[in-house]
Amino acid sequence: MKTKNNDRIKIWELSLLFALCISLCTGLWAHAQQQKLSSQLVRLHIIAESDSDEDQALKLKVRDSVLELLTPALEEAEGVADAQTIIEQRLDELREVAKKAMSEGGHIPKAEASLSVESYPTRMYDGFALPAGDYLSLRIILGEGKGHNWWCVVFPPLCMTAVEDSETFTGLSEDASELIVAEEGEYRLRFRVIELFELLRHTLT
Repeated sequence: MKTKNNDRIKIWELSLLFALCISLCTGLWAHAQQQKLSSQLVRLHIIAESDSDEDQALKLKVRDSVLELLTPALEEAEGVADAQTIIEQRLDELREVAKKAMSEGGHIPKAEASLSVESYPTRMYDGFALPAGDYLSLRIILGEGKGHNWWCVVFPPLCMTAVEDSETFTGLSEDASELIVAEEGEYRLRFRVIELFELLRHTLT
């Protein structure tokens, strides 16, 4: 009887160890996929002053002004390192562009622009999706920055382009492009795995 009980315990222990190994391998794969993708992107994060209709409309106006300035400049970038340099050189100009849009809308021209690594949740866009994780991000805060966000990708320029265009994902590796292109009606299970792993990672750090 004792031997049978010991055998059952060993089977249970082996099953638990196997499940732990699978989870660890899956988590490491997810983290590697997210890092590979994030190394090829610069996100854009605009935070509105408040959730009023006026401030939310202003947020989109600032978005348009920022993209109008940056999109042509980033055409010369051959990768994230180049894009980072170009954006850093224009942070003061981006701040002034945001302030100008606020002034024209009758707001106190208070805005901040910075480039740093931020944590993002999984986001679904029109025709593509991005998994949760840490991304280099151009962050623009309007006023007190207490309103809803607007997120997208400023490099490569995925914010306002049509994903049906074959040149949309120029600059991304084939693996990265395949990872983010969303099929209609499908919630990517692998995105959920990445999201859970990133949540666990931030909880433990």
